[in-house]
Parts: sequence; structure tokens; C-alpha cells
Amino acid sequence: MSVTSSASTQWTGTLAEGSGTTTLASGVGTFAVDWKARSEGVEATTTPEELLAAAHASCFSMALSHGLTEAGTPPTSISTSVSVTFRAGEGITGIAISVEAEVPGLDADGFVAAAAEAKAGCPVSAALAGVDITLASATLK
Repeated sequence: MSVTSSASTQWTGTLAEGSGTTTLASGVGTFAVDWKARSEGVEATTTPEELLAAAHASCFSMALSHGLTEAGTPPTSISTSVSVTFRAGEGITGIAISVEAEVPGLDADGFVAAAAEAKAGCPVSAALAGVDITLASATLK
């Protein structure tokens, strides 16, 4: 079975002065977007990169949970944060994943290995393979 997810953006105006809203088809939310937030960073306005970071963090957490469970060490909790760096004129220049988890029966080396496998096996990581993706930190609680 395949699932297709979608979102839409309504944009008004030029790149520099315009703005828009991105709506998730699931109905979960509508988010303001504009160039100033993307190029300079502005609170209360999202960016394509922030939305990408959210997608990557959730995908990575699911991949890690699956891998740990398959290995016989199911996690109690996983907390993942992803940072996507954007430079105007260059595009997305890097992605950093940080993860902390509680995994009974697993040592730190085993966790780092599992996190590296999840990074490689996460479908969002695969879709973003043209960007340098690093595992910035992998820590057991």
C-alpha cells in the first residue's frame, strides 16, 4: 500500500516583499511563510527548511525505533532534533541530526551504530541524499 501526502502554498507578491501560507492537507495546520523568515530568520513564520526539518526528525525517529525494535532492544523514548541550514544564493547546505533516547539493554556504541543505520535507512534521508547529512550527536539517557 502506498500513501501520498500533500500540502499546498498560496503566495502573493514578489519574493522579497510577498508572503504566503502553507497548508497541510491533513488539516493539522496552516503556516505563514515568507522570504525574510527564510533568509534572515523570523519568529512566528516558518520556512521550507523548518518544514523539512520536521519531516526529517519524525522520519528518523520512526526509522530508529524500528531498527532498535528489530534488533531486540526496543526504545522507551526517542527525542530527535534536525537542523537544516539554508544560505540565500546557495540553497540547503547541510542537515544535522541530534538524537537522545532511552534504550534499555543497549550500550553507547550500539546506540551510535543504530542511529547511523537509521540515518542511512530513513526515507527522508534518502530523498535528501544530495545534501551533507551528519549525525551531530547520539546520546543514551
